[in-house]
Amino acid sequence: MKYNKKDLTHPISGDRWNHIWSGFIGDKLAVLALLIFLFYCAISLLAPLLAPFDIDDPAFMDLMNSEIAPSWISHDYRFLLGTDAQGRDLLSVILYGTRLSLTIGICAVLIQATLGICIGLIAGYLGGRIDNFLMRCADIQLSFSNMMVAIVFLAIFQSLFGIAMYQQLAMVILILVIGLTEWPLFARTVRASVLAEKQQEYVDAARVMGISSKRIMFRHILPNTLSPILVIFTVQIANAIVAEAALSFLGLGMPSTEPSLGSLIAEGMAYMFAGSWWICVIPSVTLIILILAMNLLGDWLRDHLNPKVYKD
Repeated sequence: MKYNKKDLTHPISGDRWNHIWSGFIGDKLAVLALLIFLFYCAISLLAPLLAPFDIDDPAFMDLMNSEIAPSWISHDYRFLLGTDAQGRDLLSVILYGTRLSLTIGICAVLIQATLGICIGLIAGYLGGRIDNFLMRCADIQLSFSNMMVAIVFLAIFQSLFGIAMYQQLAMVILILVIGLTEWPLFARTVRASVLAEKQQEYVDAARVMGISSKRIMFRHILPNTLSPILVIFTVQIANAIVAEAALSFLGLGMPSTEPSLGSLIAEGMAYMFAGSWWICVIPSVTLIILILAMNLLGDWLRDHLNPKVYKD
């Protein structure tokens, strides 16, 4: 039997993509979730243009304007969502905080995906001792609580290098810590998909033609494992944002000078029962809506990208 290069792919059929697209358009909740996520991405990118105040301006922080209620309560229309205890416009801080939280979440998941996909491809395709070694490493990683590992690492870093050094590198450190603690989820999923895909005829044909293992893994097998990767990627962005918010809430995340949604919530908790509820509630609602939209997208993708759901 002869093969050519066109035979070495195993693409998802066009009918299935049409089915997925029509299912998405017909699901109003999924469309709403996607629109909300795109809205968050848009306001994050345009935060410097949309924010009423420049957060880098020394005059931005004015204690004379501290704890002003939202405009519909105070009728002070200079601050639409009110101000925090430091006199900062809450709308401006939330816009920049959302930008920071999304950046940390997406970058951390990119690290998770890159590391997990490479390890999963190698383990699933080569098998044997390499597979056993890499999966045991994944088991060891999974045996620890990811949040506990992050807390211990960040606390040790602050103790060794000081708070000042940590505040300068907080964003990079958070991205690395969150990214390096969640890779086994991608690795195990990719490995399972590779074990199934490498038994396909197009992989045998590629081997017969003398194509290198690296090219087979990344050019032929990987594209056919993207469905579960896309689902995990979506859900993990939400998990990474929650992890960053939790660490910031515990005082191990972003400094108050570069507020994320988590640090804003942590700061507002002190004023929650002192009458200034908006300092905590508004950032919390912003975070909840973002996480809910991401989880709804992930659930929809999991249901519709599962090959067992679609029937020809």
